[in-house]
Amino acid sequence: MAEHNQRQGMTLLHGLLDEAVAGRGRIAVVTGAIATGKSHLLYSLTEQAFDHGALPLAATGSRAERDLPLGVLSQLVHNTPMMEQHRAVTLGLLQEGARAELAGDTLDHVDVQIVDALCTVLLELSERCPLLIAVDDAHHADRASQLCLTYLARRIKYAKIMLVFAAPDHHAHQRSLLHADLLRQPHCRPVRLDHLSAEAVARRLAERAGPEAAGRFAAACHELSGGNRLLVDALLEDFQARGGPGERYAEAVLSCLHGTDPELLLTARGLAVLGEPEGVARLLGRGAAATAQSLQALNRAGLLADGRFRHEEARAAVLAALDQEDRTDLHRRAAELAHDEGAPVAVVAGHLLLAGRAEDPWALSVLEDAAGQALRDGGVEAAIGYLKLAWQGCGDERRRARIATKLVRAAWRINPSTPAGHLAELTAALHKGHLGGGDAVVLAKALLWHGHTSDARDVLRHLPELDGLDREGLAELAVARAWLRGACPSFLSHLPEPRAEEANSAACSLGVSRRIESANALVRALTEAPRPETVAVAERVLRGSRLDEMSMDTVESALLTLTYSGRSDRAAPWCDAFVEEAATRHAPSRQARLSAIRAEIALRAGDLAAAARDARRALEIIPPGSWGVAVGGPLGTLLLAGAAMSRHEECLPYVTQPVPEAMLETRFGLLYLHGKARFTLTAGQAEQALRDLRLCGELMGLWRLDAPEFIAWRVDAAEALVRLGEQEQARLLLEEQLARSDRRSKRVHGMAMRVLAATGESRHRVLLLRRSAELLQAGGDRYELARTLFDLIEAYHAIGEYRRAGMLTRRARSLAMECHADGLSQALSPDGEHDGDTASVQPILSDAERRVAALAADGYSNRDISAKLFITVSTVEQHLTRVYRKLSVSRRSDLPAKLVGEQA
Repeated sequence: MAEHNQRQGMTLLHGLLDEAVAGRGRIAVVTGAIATGKSHLLYSLTEQAFDHGALPLAATGSRAERDLPLGVLSQLVHNTPMMEQHRAVTLGLLQEGARAELAGDTLDHVDVQIVDALCTVLLELSERCPLLIAVDDAHHADRASQLCLTYLARRIKYAKIMLVFAAPDHHAHQRSLLHADLLRQPHCRPVRLDHLSAEAVARRLAERAGPEAAGRFAAACHELSGGNRLLVDALLEDFQARGGPGERYAEAVLSCLHGTDPELLLTARGLAVLGEPEGVARLLGRGAAATAQSLQALNRAGLLADGRFRHEEARAAVLAALDQEDRTDLHRRAAELAHDEGAPVAVVAGHLLLAGRAEDPWALSVLEDAAGQALRDGGVEAAIGYLKLAWQGCGDERRRARIATKLVRAAWRINPSTPAGHLAELTAALHKGHLGGGDAVVLAKALLWHGHTSDARDVLRHLPELDGLDREGLAELAVARAWLRGACPSFLSHLPEPRAEEANSAACSLGVSRRIESANALVRALTEAPRPETVAVAERVLRGSRLDEMSMDTVESALLTLTYSGRSDRAAPWCDAFVEEAATRHAPSRQARLSAIRAEIALRAGDLAAAARDARRALEIIPPGSWGVAVGGPLGTLLLAGAAMSRHEECLPYVTQPVPEAMLETRFGLLYLHGKARFTLTAGQAEQALRDLRLCGELMGLWRLDAPEFIAWRVDAAEALVRLGEQEQARLLLEEQLARSDRRSKRVHGMAMRVLAATGESRHRVLLLRRSAELLQAGGDRYELARTLFDLIEAYHAIGEYRRAGMLTRRARSLAMECHADGLSQALSPDGEHDGDTASVQPILSDAERRVAALAADGYSNRDISAKLFITVSTVEQHLTRVYRKLSVSRRSDLPAKLVGEQA
């Protein structure tokens, strides 16, 4: 059958109409896929019928009126101009035929005189005026009307009548009574319309939106519509509004489907659920041949390409149009079929998730397996969805608790606060004996993270009571013991003593062995001076690790081992790689924790801006309230960096940030105390800083986490004592620090020697500071090196070595600027001078001294300065004493006027 476009089809119909007006009756059957323009063609023909000398009679079939006897024929004759006697006869015949049909008879058995009489009326009318009888959607015509119209078709060969019928061309309609009978008539011509070609789509777009739009959108519109006019027009609107398929396209797809046969709509729904044509017949419970024909019809309609929706927007529209009950039922059946056929667990679980039901045991197993696979592949959100559904559908309390534990682990990757709602349920399951040993350990760690220390202790105390810990439970217990030693050592006493079977279990699993090895390496880094073998273990662990389901603690411990062993330079590239992997795997929680570690690494290298940036990123990815006790890590680093950069006002909100009380029972509390103390020390509050540092040192000693490279609290405490005028106490602390740190801790050794220089006589300071600079240069901490050079310049001033001080100033200033240590940079260049001449070298004030001196020069009293800077009057006096000595003045009225206003 030849295919026509609209113009060709209209030309052919005009020719047939002219032949009918001349007395040679003609029949045309217009077919085509959905939205090929059949209705538009009939409408245009009836509009032009008068121009050809014919009277148009039009009717439209409707699915809703299929059971209305002679409904289509009634449409044709009710508004037809005819003589009164013909009208009365016609209406009477229609009523009589309708009564017969409603009585259960068919017109095959009713007196043929009724049919003959109806047709006679139309034949007699055509003698007065040629007739164009057009029936759109003829496939929906009631059976009685179809019988009458076929009867008429056989009798118009020499009448002035043209019959035109329009119907879709897919298989179901080709077998209809009307369609089959008409095509057998010799005076019948089939007219099949086709969709728009690519060139025709371009012309249509150019007509509606101009040549530019046609050039931009024509190819995509043709590809996504198959030339379907309705879809083309909708796509043009979407492309102009949003640059791609959208709401109008979705509406047009649904309009095409709802205007066609219900079986095609049902097939489209099945395809939307499965996404692939394979299995649609089984899903719908239909024959494979019938389904294949429906898919072919949808292909011809332009809705599908190769049996699949042309765009995901079309599929989504079909799914969205399903009511909830139908959608649930289809996805449930799809899950059962996929499971029975051995489909991948992710496919089955996806249907279960969309069905929102999973009561069957096989469904729970599928969801758990799919969650595990998703976690390994980085699909954390999908895994959480699977586990939530499994948890909701599980009726067995023991299994439900196990699923809840997996859910806690998975949700932890997104936001550690998310699974907090399950902790009470898991605690209750523990007391009922429904929680396994491994799951109990996970619960204890989660409770500790959220600061529920009392509940965590209770869980740990229950571990020995658990019946026969399985291999997984023993392994988790071994890992927990190592983890607690480095993170929450005060809780270690609540764990049962290790047993031989625990060690054997751990030895059986490479993954568990690596976790324990990494945690123990961190413990050594926190408790001992740096050792090459500890560094080697950490690097070996990192080489064999990825951020899979169980390895975050392993990676974290290994990175911190390198950092606290004085090898932050080796930790940095590893950490960067893992941060990138966490971002790729869409694991925000892990990304935040790794960013916090990256901040510590940057801080120890003296890269203050990077440290502050990474710490802030960690606190942005996971807000402080969701960090639990671990918030002390990024907060402490941010305060250390802020203090070094002299960004006190900027960091003040972090000082006042509420933190969990339980944080001080963990390693993270030590990091926070150190950061807060350094911050208050640089703000001139030496007494407060000393209190925090002594508490930090007391806890480190109690927990035996007093490794020099972890937190050199004695160095900062000694600096606070120096500012308070307690040089002797400061010296004792520093000598203890130097004795503990040995030569392998070059960075800490150099820091200690810098402060030690401040406790002795001026003639010894230069030698100590030069040695400090050598150690810090080797240790790689640029900020601490800049601080030492700052003090060395002062020392040279004190002994009159102005030229050496001037030569060193340029290097110190450059280093301070590299580190973004703004306070040091300003102090090293108070007048904006950049040369090293002796005449331009000025005595150097510390950040705190400069703030006090500026306010004093502006006329503030010591008490006013104390209130304004939140420091004691005694501290103000000590600062002024040092300022007077450095500037060679004896009273505040002699302070340089240029200091006024520098307190900001």
